Amino acid sequence: MSIKYDKKQPLYEQLMDKLKTKIKEDYKPNDKLPSEREIMRNYAVSRNTVRQALNELEILGFIFRQHGKGTFVANAISNPATLGNEHSFTKQMKALGRKPETKIMEYSVRQANQYFAERLHIAEGNRIIKLKRLRSADGVPVMIDRTYLPYEKFAGLSPDELEVKHRSLYGVFAEDYGEVFHIADEALSAGRISDKDASVLKVPLGTPGLMLKRTTYNQKNEIIEFTLSSTRSDQYVYNIRYKNANI
Repeated sequence: MSIKYDKKQPLYEQLMDKLKTKIKEDYKPNDKLPSEREIMRNYAVSRNTVRQALNELEILGFIFRQHGKGTFVANAISNPATLGNEHSFTKQMKALGRKPETKIMEYSVRQANQYFAERLHIAEGNRIIKLKRLRSADGVPVMIDRTYLPYEKFAGLSPDELEVKHRSLYGVFAEDYGEVFHIADEALSAGRISDKDASVLKVPLGTPGLMLKRTTYNQKNEIIEFTLSSTRSDQYVYNIRYKNANI
């Protein structure tokens, strides 16, 4: 097979484009890709070029690698969710035409240690509710939320309202407790998904992900939620729009 390359563009970028097209047309998520040696032979390029292309494709979320097993197609979707446009995961997925699902992995009431007391602006030792939830869309695991709530505000919160009845947490806040979310501060960082979470999210150990930390306030400017999320980076895109304040 004779392959033409443009001398004005880096060779590894051209190989990336060819591999992306091949992946989209001929492969499904979790399919194994040819070895580096086979790609070298099929596309008439050097091993260094292949490795550069594969490294970039891995960073972009098109592929993932498993040590000793090979390179596989990631479950990258054509319409990933966009952080920042909709605070509720349930509403966000429905707006994208995807079916949201929530599985409660843990529901417990405990005393707040110093860390959570400070973040919820309550006294240390006060009771808090911990919710650990697996959030999925169309059957694909997307994120794990660890949510901490002041028990005083949400005593009697039933996990069934979220898991069985498929209600959003913010809907339950507003409709059942009169706590309407007003402002949410969210911090996003890149990190490594823990081995425990990787197993649940069905990604290889060591997979990079998006780590979110969210503090939600009601209309009285009281904190009603503190959440730590571990998110698959191949399922989310983070978009930001800036506005020139001088115009």
